Amino acid sequence: MNKLLILTLSAAAVLTACSKQDNEVASPDGKIKFAFDNSAEGLFYSVAEDGQQIIAPSRMGFVLAGNDSVARFDVIGVERSSHDDTWETVWGENRYIRDNYNQLTVNLRQKSADSLAVNLEVRVFDDGFGYRYVFPEQSRDSLIIMEELTEFKVPAGSKAWGMTASDPYYEDYFHLKPIADLDTVRTPLTVETGSKYLAVHEANLTDYPKMDIIGLDSVTLKARLVPWSTGVAAYIPVPFATPWRTVIIGDRPGELVESSLMLNLNEPCAIADPSFAKPMKYIGVWWEMHLGNGTWYYGPDHGANTAHVKEYIDFAAEHGIPGVLVEGWNIGWEGNWPTNDHFDFTKPYPDFDIKEITDYAASKGVQLVGHHETAAWTKNYENQLDTAYQYYADHGVHNVKTGYVNVLMDGKEDHSSQYGVRHYRKVIETAARYGTNIDNHEPVMPTGLQRTYPNLMTQEGVRGQEHNAWDPDGGNPPEHTVVMPFTRGLAGPMDYTFGTFNFDNPVYPFARVRTTLAKELALYVIIYSPMQMASDTPANYAAKPDAFQFIKDVPVDWEKTLVPDAVIGDYVVTVRQDRNSTDWYLGAATDENARELDVKLDFLEPDVEYTAQIYADAPDADWETNPTAYTVSEKTVSAADTLPLHLAAGGGTAIRFIKK
Repeated sequence: MNKLLILTLSAAAVLTACSKQDNEVASPDGKIKFAFDNSAEGLFYSVAEDGQQIIAPSRMGFVLAGNDSVARFDVIGVERSSHDDTWETVWGENRYIRDNYNQLTVNLRQKSADSLAVNLEVRVFDDGFGYRYVFPEQSRDSLIIMEELTEFKVPAGSKAWGMTASDPYYEDYFHLKPIADLDTVRTPLTVETGSKYLAVHEANLTDYPKMDIIGLDSVTLKARLVPWSTGVAAYIPVPFATPWRTVIIGDRPGELVESSLMLNLNEPCAIADPSFAKPMKYIGVWWEMHLGNGTWYYGPDHGANTAHVKEYIDFAAEHGIPGVLVEGWNIGWEGNWPTNDHFDFTKPYPDFDIKEITDYAASKGVQLVGHHETAAWTKNYENQLDTAYQYYADHGVHNVKTGYVNVLMDGKEDHSSQYGVRHYRKVIETAARYGTNIDNHEPVMPTGLQRTYPNLMTQEGVRGQEHNAWDPDGGNPPEHTVVMPFTRGLAGPMDYTFGTFNFDNPVYPFARVRTTLAKELALYVIIYSPMQMASDTPANYAAKPDAFQFIKDVPVDWEKTLVPDAVIGDYVVTVRQDRNSTDWYLGAATDENARELDVKLDFLEPDVEYTAQIYADAPDADWETNPTAYTVSEKTVSAADTLPLHLAAGGGTAIRFIKK
């Protein structure tokens, strides 16, 4: 039987060979300091900001499978570098991102016959840090990782917003708990220390399992890697670099959202010409089926039929909506379909004429948004990848929503395991070759890969709007959407699919959307996605044209994003500037409590007047009793003004600022 090799990255020579200064690296502004140190038990790190300890000495390293004994490491060398440039996003929440950090690389070598070499790479930014383990080229060409020893020791008394890891789709609630009460939770994990906000996550998840977190005691967060069915965490080649372990540090919740640390720790765009990766809004044959008014499978109530899809295309064309999603168009939806491993991605149902539909859509200036539900039978999907994407490309379809509704992939592997990570990457890279964008549902949690592959437009991985149609718990509570920006939203774009205008649900009367209509509009600013759905039916939008105007106007690509005011779980105010005009947009939302907020408009250009188009809760609006009561008004404002906002219970406000 193989023994376990505990790579504690212990460095007996650290203290004697390196001065304290050699053991530290500071942020460019000098406020954050990352230090590594050794003890008899191995290599540890700690982090302070302005002299205040943020991360107490925390363990680093791995447990490997092998025939080696417990190993120690010598420090062979310490390298330093600095970096400062600004890069332009293909699309995003901010057009320009400054990438400014100081880097420390510690070269370590194991004290044994194997003489395994490992480098610790650390980058410290003005708003946080990231570190990773790098196995350089050496005599050993592969490793089997069983576990990471990585820890994050946060200040005493801290609490964290965590989501249980038991849901493979990341479709659960985030709850605020003491650190010791965290069983196994997903990242991003958002920590409230009392004086600081910390976001623990990872960046550039490549050929490696997702990192979950376990609360070991009242201050210690420990990494837990999602394993293969064999119990192995990762099979890695050498050379190899693990994902970055990241912590964003902020004085207020909004600073977590405004950070670009995760994106900066991903590789630059790998697509030679990413111009096809264009943000868009879309409607679709979708919400009506969740409400029980149609079926995905072929039959008398089949939603994806040619005539019905054309109705959606007509509405989209009339209102300037670029895309129409159609689910349930291809064979394989019969019976208990998640057990089916025979979805065919080039065979439509008899009542779905894809050529007629796509030709009709093209004549109207509308694109079909394709759909590949795989039921997580990944081998079946991979066997069809090229033919499926060529089929769509031949019909002018270059935006595809993928789905993986099944607890395990191929009945065996976790979505968030190395197996799942490899599969998702294969799909993204294949889609890129066909100039196709991906909206991935039931994904692995995003880690900034959209910088490298901007055709990965958006992902689900969130308890979204669909739960409001049929979930036995009645739907997402009002506080859910004012928690999401500071938890799941820190990982990247969310396909939450809001936009409900009609709150009646006669088929499933126990469930409903728990917001006001004005809050549904505000979410288009608060929750970011470059592919943004208006999820309700055309008839419901046609009944409220003045409110629908905001959905038509609001962009999906931004010049700049700010979150000037928020309390996680209570309320949030987000402002964004349109990338393609001088307009600004504001979204404000609250939990189940009505609120009066005063919002400073100092984000606007000074000494200029703007027309504020305000979509607000009516005085008698309430998410339970009167959700559709709203007002639309205009007001002249400037950067010197403070705007009072009334948010009803479960409500919100959406505003467009147009420069005069």
